[in-house]
Amino acid sequence: MNLEEYFARIGYKGPTEKQDLETLTDIFQHHIRAVPFENLSIHCGEKITLELEEVYNKIVRRKRGGWCMENNQLLGWVLKCLGYDASFLGAYVFNPHQNAYATIMTHFLVKVVLDGKPYIVDGGFGVSYQMWQPMELVSGKDQPQAPGVFRFTEKNAVWYLEKMRRKQHIPNQHFSNSDLLEKKECRKVYMFSLEPRTVEDFRFQCTYLQTSPDSLFTKKSICTLQTTEGFRALIGWTLTETTYNYKENMDLVEFITLEDEEVEKTLKEKFNITLDRKLVPINIKGFYTI
Repeated sequence: MNLEEYFARIGYKGPTEKQDLETLTDIFQHHIRAVPFENLSIHCGEKITLELEEVYNKIVRRKRGGWCMENNQLLGWVLKCLGYDASFLGAYVFNPHQNAYATIMTHFLVKVVLDGKPYIVDGGFGVSYQMWQPMELVSGKDQPQAPGVFRFTEKNAVWYLEKMRRKQHIPNQHFSNSDLLEKKECRKVYMFSLEPRTVEDFRFQCTYLQTSPDSLFTKKSICTLQTTEGFRALIGWTLTETTYNYKENMDLVEFITLEDEEVEKTLKEKFNITLDRKLVPINIKGFYTI
């Protein structure tokens, strides 16, 4: 566990002495632009584990990505080592097809308190719902960021995150009705309480999500990475590249369908990922995207 090695992995060369919002934001943005949100291990015969040392080796030394339990666990460990008041929370993700929140707590979050103010630092959601800045935990306040406008609301000690997006321009109209395209302009993302959680609270979920036939993650191979202008995602054989606000109040969403032989090359060129085992891409239709 080596902070210098982690910072080299994410390309961060800034200061670490101060525990302030500016430094936190800078480290966070370097993380989400270097470390993909991905579940490729499930689709190339590897087991995802929650052991911190294995998460560290996977993300930092093998230059892979991970899902929320890996990304946010590593990020939380880094922040604690730097002296931040960081703790973990658990969330229930919204399923738009069922118009309901999940009944299983599957999303792993980091909460950081700075100068008495709580912030949510979530580096493990991916695609267009990935926040780019720590979000102040305050109810009813619009918090504009490059991906769109995020907002928390609180009711009976339960917190809800939603996001409002811009209009979308899709040059390839073949994908205008794709299940990989967000249809609603305002979308619920997840709900959570402020009850502190530990990695132990996610042991069952970690196994369930990578083995259950009902899990989104067994139905879709996913790799997504934030860029300085938007994000890119490879889901199954479909590569999406989104540019935020390329025109006033308009995002550009470009889709390409890859051939089998293009998948691994694309992972290397677009996501800087080289797999140890053969990936079997999958994208079963009818399952909501992340």
